[in-house]
Amino acid sequence: MMRRIAAIVISSLVLVAAPASAEVRLPAFFSDGMVLQQGRGVPVWGFADPGEEVSVTLSGQTRTVKADSEGRWMMRLDQLASGGPLEMTVAGKNTITVRNILVGEVWVASGQSNMEWPVSKAANAQIEVAVADFPQIRMFTVQRAVADGPRLNVTGAWKRCSPETVGDFSAVGYFFARELHRKIGVPIGVIHTSWGGTPAEAWTSRAAMEADPELRVILQRSDEEVAEYLRFKDMYDAMVNAWRIEANKADAEGRPRPKRPKMPVGPHSRKHPANLFNAMVAPLIPYGIKGVIWYQGEQNVREPDLYGRLFPALIRDWRARWGQGDFPFLFVQLPNFLPHRPPEARTERTTEPSDGEWSRLREAQFGALALPNTAMVVAIDIGDPVDLHPKNKQDIGSRLALAAEAVAYSRPVVYSGPIFDAMRVEGRKAILSFRNMGGGLEAKGGQLIGFVVAGSERRFVRAEVRIVGDRVEVWSPEVDRPIAIRYCWADNPACSLYNREGLPASPFRTDDWPIPPPPKRATLPEQP
Repeated sequence: MMRRIAAIVISSLVLVAAPASAEVRLPAFFSDGMVLQQGRGVPVWGFADPGEEVSVTLSGQTRTVKADSEGRWMMRLDQLASGGPLEMTVAGKNTITVRNILVGEVWVASGQSNMEWPVSKAANAQIEVAVADFPQIRMFTVQRAVADGPRLNVTGAWKRCSPETVGDFSAVGYFFARELHRKIGVPIGVIHTSWGGTPAEAWTSRAAMEADPELRVILQRSDEEVAEYLRFKDMYDAMVNAWRIEANKADAEGRPRPKRPKMPVGPHSRKHPANLFNAMVAPLIPYGIKGVIWYQGEQNVREPDLYGRLFPALIRDWRARWGQGDFPFLFVQLPNFLPHRPPEARTERTTEPSDGEWSRLREAQFGALALPNTAMVVAIDIGDPVDLHPKNKQDIGSRLALAAEAVAYSRPVVYSGPIFDAMRVEGRKAILSFRNMGGGLEAKGGQLIGFVVAGSERRFVRAEVRIVGDRVEVWSPEVDRPIAIRYCWADNPACSLYNREGLPASPFRTDDWPIPPPPKRATLPEQP
C-alpha cells in the first residue's frame, strides 16, 4: 500500500518509460567522448518505435535488431581492443553518429559526499587543476535524481580531462583514474554517480532488501515514514505558509528570520530506500565496466550491525544485475574523525579505548572483504578530526588504484596494509600475526601505539607493544593473561602500525564481545 502511495506522490518527478518519439534514441552515456570497456562484449541499447529495425556499426562490426513491443532494443558487439578514437553509427528511421569514442577501462565511482567531493576543493587544488591534461581520461557525472522505480536514462555528459573541466570531477574518481592510467597505459572512463548525505539503502534495490529478512526493517521504517509524511504533509504546507508570512515580516522589521519548519522525510527523499539505485544506477546497467570504487558509510554509522548486512547485499545486488560476474568492488574504510565532540576537543587523537560509532562501522565495512574480488582502502591516517570531508583525496585515489592493480589486473603489488590474522597467548603476552605485511612490519614515527588489552574482567587498558620479526607482542602489567586486543578502536585514534610499503594497518579487535548501542543524539550534519 505504501509503495503505491509513494508512486502516486512522486510519479510526476520521474520518467520510467521509453521516450515516445519515433526517432531512434540512445541513453545519455552513449554519446560523444564516451569510453567503452575493452576485452569484453559491448552492450549497446536504446529506444525506437516498436518493431523498428535498428543497426549499430562500430569498428568494422554491424549488428541489427528489432525494437520490442515497448520500443526498447539491445545488442552486444564483439569485444574491442584498447585505443581509439572511433565512431559508432546507430541507424533506424534516423541516424545517430557518436564520435571520439575511446576503448579502455571503465569504472563506476559511487557513494556519498566524499566520493562526490570535487577536485576544486581537494588539497593543492590549484596545482592539481593546472596539470590535469589527460585527454585519455574521461568522466561521465550522473546528475542527481530520485525515482520510485527503475529509470531507463540519466542526465549527464562525458567530459575529457583538462584544466578547464577537471575542477568539477569527483576528486577520488579523478585521482584513481590518473594513477591507473599512468600504470596501465590505456584510456580510463569513470562513470561518477554519487550524492552527499545518502545511506547505503538508497543505493540498493528494493528487491534485494525484500529478499533478506534482516533488511526488511529498513523498508518497514521507510513505509512508516511515507505514511507519516502523507498524513502530515498538509499540516507542513500550512506551517511553511505561516513561516513565510513571519519571515517576510521579520525582513521588513529588520529582525532575524524564524527557523523554517523542517520538511518531513517523504518518498522523494535522497535517503529513501532504492531511490538512488532506481534513478542513478539502474539506468547504467548493463554498460560494460571493469569494476566499482565506493566511498560511503558516514550516513550509516548509527546502525553498524545492520550495515554489516546491508553493504554486502548491495555489492551482490549490483553484481547480479550487471551480469558480469563478481567484478572488482573496491571501497574506502571510513577515516579518522570526531563527529560529535566540541570543536576544541577534536584536535587531538586518542590512544585510549573507545567504542565509537566509527570504529564499529569500520568493522562492518571490513566484513565485506569476505566477498570475492573486493579490496578495502584503509584511511585511518588521512582523515580530518574537524571536517567530515578530508581534503587529501590524492592518497585515497592512489590506494584505490593500488587495489585495482592487484584485484582487477592481477599484478603482484602490495596494495594493503597489515590485516590482523590470528592471536595466541604466551604467559602474560598476546602474540599477533598479520597478513599483507609486504616487506615487513614497522612503527611509523618509531613508536608503536594504538593497542589496548583486556583480561578476563573485560576492562581495556593501554598496552605495551613491540614488533618482533613478523609478529606483534602485546602486554600490560595490569593484565595477568590477555584475553582480547583492540587496535585503532576509536573514532579518531592515534595508531602507527604500517608495513614497509607505507600502508597502514586496518583497525581491528580480537574479541566479539557485545558493544552497547551509543546514546541517542542528533544525526550527522546534512551534507551537500
